[in-house]
Amino acid sequence: MTAVARHQDVPIEIKTFGTMEASESVTVKPMLSGELTTVAFREGEDVKEGTLLFEIDPRPYQAALNKTQASLARNRVIMKNARKDYERYLQLAKEGLVSQEQAEGYRTRAETAAADFAADQAGVENARTQLSYCTISAPISGRLGALAVDQGNVVKANETPLVTINKLIPIRATFTIPEQSLSLVQQRLAAGPMTVAAEVPGTAGFSEKGLVSFLDNTVDPATGTIRLKGQFANEQRRLWPGQFVTLSLLLEVREQAVVVPSQAVQTGQNGQFVFVVKADKTAEIRPVVPGPTYDAITVIDQGLQAGEQVVIDGQMRVIPGGKVETKTAKNPEKDGKEKTAEEASPLKAAAPGAAPER
Repeated sequence: MTAVARHQDVPIEIKTFGTMEASESVTVKPMLSGELTTVAFREGEDVKEGTLLFEIDPRPYQAALNKTQASLARNRVIMKNARKDYERYLQLAKEGLVSQEQAEGYRTRAETAAADFAADQAGVENARTQLSYCTISAPISGRLGALAVDQGNVVKANETPLVTINKLIPIRATFTIPEQSLSLVQQRLAAGPMTVAAEVPGTAGFSEKGLVSFLDNTVDPATGTIRLKGQFANEQRRLWPGQFVTLSLLLEVREQAVVVPSQAVQTGQNGQFVFVVKADKTAEIRPVVPGPTYDAITVIDQGLQAGEQVVIDGQMRVIPGGKVETKTAKNPEKDGKEKTAEEASPLKAAAPGAAPER
């Protein structure tokens, strides 16, 4: 069988696999211990930053605030009286009616009272802060997960996870590529934003495009790979944290590249070649320099022109210079119609060093 080499725009991509994860994820924990008195949301709903989520029994913390406020009021009076006593004795000492030592004693009392007042001010501020922790609000906007603790339970400060919030818009994917592809990615990123497409197995026809947002600073010597991240708008929420996805990193688009079915390219002692069927129906061995390959298509960088006919099957029976009986290969389309091989070919090509598909 034969096929005709043709011009075609071919995206050069690196194929790999990865896992989706939330762009932001926060596990909400209480800042203080107490009884969980209010759960103000439904599991799985969306929340905005600042939305009330939980309330912890505020009564012991309100009592602590009241106590420190009372102590502050008492020490305010003590401080004012101590300051007045010091000022009076300072004047008496200047008039020689009391000793300087007595005046210094009242100065010490005034300073001590001022220090006690300042300590109570700090205590009131701390008590107010503790009381504010009884109200737990969403630290980020996102989607709520499962409730971990029901209302009525006693929770411990900084220990009991209550719920996790995941930000899904945007969302990101974490993946790796072989270290052989690192230089290609670096060159592409240096030229500008790099496109990455995510496909979820089992969702035929769905693909979400995003941009590479992170390239790690170290190659993992154990695996020979380097980690990257891609960010996706995810407006339709088709991508979900934890999903396994196939990712395609677009390096370039080779415009009007010469392509042939991959089975046309053979390997001999002198390198790779194709059998070209000339106008007189005789076969010619043509050395070629193949480019990227994907699925059933190979780009030919050198050695072949568009429009030339190549043998794609039965090469073992072809004799250079001999006559070739040609039969155009046909591939059925999804609608049941047929196309000749030169009319049907994949549109993508894998970059050198790309991870194999599985």
